Amino acid sequence: MATSTGPSKKTAIPSSSADRTPQAVKFARRTSSGRVVSLSRDEDLDVSGEFSSPSDYINYTVMMPPTPDNQPAGGGSNSGDKPDGPGGYASTMSRFAMETQRPGGSRGEEEGGGGNSAGKLDRRVSVMKSNNKSMLLRSQTGDFDHNRWLFETKGKYGIGNAFWQDDESFDDTGVTLSDFMDKPWKPLTRKVKVPPAILSPYRLLIMVRLVVLLLFLIWRIRNPNEDALWLWGMSIVCECWFAFSWLLDILPKFNPINRQTDLAALRDKFETPSTTNPRGRSDLPGVDVFISTADPEKEPPLVTANTILSILAVEYPVEKVSVYISDDGGAILNFEAMAEAVKFAEMWVPFCRKHNIEPRNPDSYFNVKTDPTKNKKRPDFVKDRRWIKREYDEFKVRINGLPEAIKKRCEKHNSKEEMQAKRLAKENNGGTLPAEPINVTKATWMADGTHWPGTWYSPTADHSKGDHAGIVQVMSKVPENEPVMGHRDEKKLDFTGIDVRLPMFVYVSREKRPGYDHNKKAGAMNAMVRASAILSNGPFILNLDCDHYVYNSMAIREGMCFMMDRGGDRICYIQFPQRFEGIDPSDRYANHNTVFFDGNMRALDGLQGPVYVGTGCMFRRYALYGFHPPRAKEYTGIVGQNKSQAPNISSQMQAEEDSESQPLAVHPDLQLPKKFGNSTMFHESIAVAEFQGRPLADHISVKNGRPPGALLAPRPPLDAPTVAEAVAVISCWYEDKTEWGDRVGWIYGSVTEDVVTGYRMHNRGWRSVYCITKRDAFRGTAPINLTDRLHQVLRWATGSVEIFFSRNNPLLATTRLKFLQRIAYFNVGVYPFTSIFLVIYCFLPALSLFSGQFIVQSLNVAFLVYLFIITSTLMLLSLLEVKWSGIALEEWWRNEQFWVIGGSSAHLVAVLQGLLKIIAGIEISFTLTSKSAGDDEEDIYADLYLVKWTSLFIMPLAIIIVNLVALVMACARTVYSVIPQWSKLFGGAFFSFWVLAHMYPFAKGLMGRRGRVPTIIYVWSGLLSITVSLLWLSISPPSDNSTAGGGANFSV
Repeated sequence: MATSTGPSKKTAIPSSSADRTPQAVKFARRTSSGRVVSLSRDEDLDVSGEFSSPSDYINYTVMMPPTPDNQPAGGGSNSGDKPDGPGGYASTMSRFAMETQRPGGSRGEEEGGGGNSAGKLDRRVSVMKSNNKSMLLRSQTGDFDHNRWLFETKGKYGIGNAFWQDDESFDDTGVTLSDFMDKPWKPLTRKVKVPPAILSPYRLLIMVRLVVLLLFLIWRIRNPNEDALWLWGMSIVCECWFAFSWLLDILPKFNPINRQTDLAALRDKFETPSTTNPRGRSDLPGVDVFISTADPEKEPPLVTANTILSILAVEYPVEKVSVYISDDGGAILNFEAMAEAVKFAEMWVPFCRKHNIEPRNPDSYFNVKTDPTKNKKRPDFVKDRRWIKREYDEFKVRINGLPEAIKKRCEKHNSKEEMQAKRLAKENNGGTLPAEPINVTKATWMADGTHWPGTWYSPTADHSKGDHAGIVQVMSKVPENEPVMGHRDEKKLDFTGIDVRLPMFVYVSREKRPGYDHNKKAGAMNAMVRASAILSNGPFILNLDCDHYVYNSMAIREGMCFMMDRGGDRICYIQFPQRFEGIDPSDRYANHNTVFFDGNMRALDGLQGPVYVGTGCMFRRYALYGFHPPRAKEYTGIVGQNKSQAPNISSQMQAEEDSESQPLAVHPDLQLPKKFGNSTMFHESIAVAEFQGRPLADHISVKNGRPPGALLAPRPPLDAPTVAEAVAVISCWYEDKTEWGDRVGWIYGSVTEDVVTGYRMHNRGWRSVYCITKRDAFRGTAPINLTDRLHQVLRWATGSVEIFFSRNNPLLATTRLKFLQRIAYFNVGVYPFTSIFLVIYCFLPALSLFSGQFIVQSLNVAFLVYLFIITSTLMLLSLLEVKWSGIALEEWWRNEQFWVIGGSSAHLVAVLQGLLKIIAGIEISFTLTSKSAGDDEEDIYADLYLVKWTSLFIMPLAIIIVNLVALVMACARTVYSVIPQWSKLFGGAFFSFWVLAHMYPFAKGLMGRRGRVPTIIYVWSGLLSITVSLLWLSISPPSDNSTAGGGANFSV
């Protein structure tokens, strides 16, 4: 491609260079994304064909500017100003000449007569005035100093985003720096894969251990212990099950991943002024936050109020957030505590925005141990913090005094009612009181002097926990669409320039009547789903427990990055990890559960997504309604290796809805939901929520998107008919003859409704995402008392057993569930059954010590080699898992210990209770986990040392005592034998110590504070010890020729 220079801006050009074609790179094709692809360096480039178009191919000539240290090869010069050196040079600068091939035109015509047009494209710089190159050489190295040359000659860098020439521009194209600096399309999230240096050995070790386990089991089966077949048989069965259980647990961990979000890109996409959003208002979708509580005695109102305050202060557009609390007990204490919280939020929320407070739970913020002034720059921060701290203390006192204030108010009003009743009776009885006593119902009164429609302190008809009216109270109105700036107030803080709006806050207590199955927490959540659809209809729902507060004010934005990213329309929920406060430093009972939240859940994120764990989860409302995802996939084959596009279920159902019978091949989860109830407003809200939940269609690769600026319209204010409709949809009869709890909303029929709800979404083809933020998104509390912890584990395990025996068993799942995801869900239903084999295996060391036999004939080399390899690979796998998950070795060991403790107690009882429910239909009731702290306010870990006896202690206590007695008896028998053989104790004693090491936290928990063991522990220990000793003496009485120890013979 040749270029010409016009008459303007002439410079000295060497004659030798006139006959030489300048070195150029020719670019022949520009892709749709703007990327330039080099096709050929030939002059005669043939671009005709099916891919050509009149304006598709553009040629560029890029000429390297000659500088004093970059001279073109050539001879003489027609100018007297030439530097020292063998050749002359011309100071032409980089020229970006763009020429478009025109139909019928030729290059010669453009070069021959287009002097003026060519001059517009010519870019030149002035000639260097100094012709002495030696002046520009570095004194030490002798190299040419290019920086000095640029400075002295005012040399130009060219054109780019680092430097742009203001004095020259592209007249033909109209390109300016602002056009050049347009930001390209950016994704909101990205995957960060585990380094291959960690993941590859991890996968290899899994396969190695799997092969070794298989060979070991084959060897064990082929080499029975003829002297103790009963001991050998029990051990073989247990070991086979342990291998199977380990396989179910490890296979879903083949592909762990990490994810990162880009909050700056989210802000640029949705909150930056543009042609579709001139004022830069937020185009983000709305979010409805759900909080559930039931009993103010076990879930203190102050804890719930702090959670509400942290949510009201989140960093998200105020007009897009709505907060709902479900009080399933209908307690007036919760109602008035929430009213106090909203009043205090009018000061707390602007304070957090003004000083960028983290965390925004006032109780946690004021109890933080770090310096509160760190990174705070406003001069009035200390004064503001001191003032808001005093206000919060007064707020706590008001909350703590509410029970007594309500009772005094009720007594006052009831006494007035009683006096009026007596006066009326006296008037009706001729001026004297009747002989029969006058009964006046002891009502519960609100502050305005009216009856509380919920549960009364003195339960009566229509006013008890299971029999009361539905309540919907909007405590904080719909905020203005534009920011409302505060002002200076001498009585309060200076909120000048700070948005003082609050998100809408609604108190909800669903109607309850006798004779209806209210389905516990799942029913309360579904009632909030319907009420929120009427009032705000946010396309996304954030579900939190009353003790899980927002620790990271940007958490909702972090989750929204996934929902609004390319392909986000196929995500049903974003699960955040659970983090806990108030746990003892040693984490004795593995309350942090980091192995699950940082290991298993991170690994599931590499498959179809993590399971739903009940709190800290952001749902897509449309997915909760039971609809199918767009562009669903099916996985067929033995291990789901065949991936294909799933058929459009909606078209199939429309074609078949006229038929009298449904096809048997259609899985129930693949049928579309139809019965949502008789609310017209709710039905109309479904399509709106689906549209508003779509990602932004700002790129050709975004499918099923919405246009930019579609969510800028203000939300209409609430009116009386809308609130009345919200009250109607939370009535106890609304779900009759509907699909709520079956295909729509939270699923009923299990105590672990969270796992089942997430499973049903995955079964329809949705996927979920695990969002681990740099700063914890949410934090909550966990029971540190041993009894409470075991009861919590018992509830989870019982729900898993129910899943295994129900139609939610993943073995019956659809082809839309990935193979490894199916294995993960299958492990959720199977893991409690491991307790049966675990309890047997924990007694095997003691039985070995009692009988003098072992699980193998002799401790030969083959057995020890297999044992060494299996143990070594397990340790290496644990180290690599610690590496990619980020957990600590101590946390991994605590998890292993509590796995044995919980498996031998709660899991075993869960299997029995689950079987009773399935076989005999006996329902199991569970008590609510207490969220309150211990009575000892000086020691925050007082509950850790509190021993509350429960039947769950029996089996672990029996395992400890039996193993201790067996060790003592085996040692004594060996000591008093004619020929002591200590090596025979090795097998049984080693495994017995393994069991006792895992049971150490349980034994420590039974000792209480400073070794104060309850009397019942001594009683049970003594009874078990005596019973075991007498039982063994009756089975195997001592003989005169007894010479055996407690182990097996060692042979090589």
